[in-house]
Amino acid sequence: MTPVTDICDEFSDHLQIAEPIFTDFGGVLDFAGPISTVKCFEDNSLVRIALEEPGEGRVLIVDGGASDRCALLGDNVAQLAIDNGWAGILVYGCIRDSADISQMDVAVKALNTHPKKSFKKNTGERDVPVRFAGITFMPGDWIYADLDGVVVSESELSL
Repeated sequence: MTPVTDICDEFSDHLQIAEPIFTDFGGVLDFAGPISTVKCFEDNSLVRIALEEPGEGRVLIVDGGASDRCALLGDNVAQLAIDNGWAGILVYGCIRDSADISQMDVAVKALNTHPKKSFKKNTGERDVPVRFAGITFMPGDWIYADLDGVVVSESELSL
């Protein structure tokens, strides 16, 4: 993947650049792909449902409202992303099983960790625009992420 710094150098006028609030937790440190979203609060039911679907290289953006009271992703759900071909997961909230996830072939960025699992009430929304970290994530837009940051473009970029 082209480094995010190079993408910024070439396309900065056409990008949304996320505030630097995320930590890398996965065994893969960069990802790119079309965006799919889940908006949920302390309930990861729709996260699991999304990652059970064929990812086809997409990136799942999870707007968890920045809750620090439970985790929205653990190792079992992260394994679904691997098994189903997702390019990465960005969580505006917490994850758990971070030691295991760090050894997995998956890219995961999140705000923090929390040991408590989320509720399972099947609440939330799928593939709706979500806004956090100073940018709006639109389903179908493209995200590029690595150790240097996260950027979003309305279309796929090539250098």
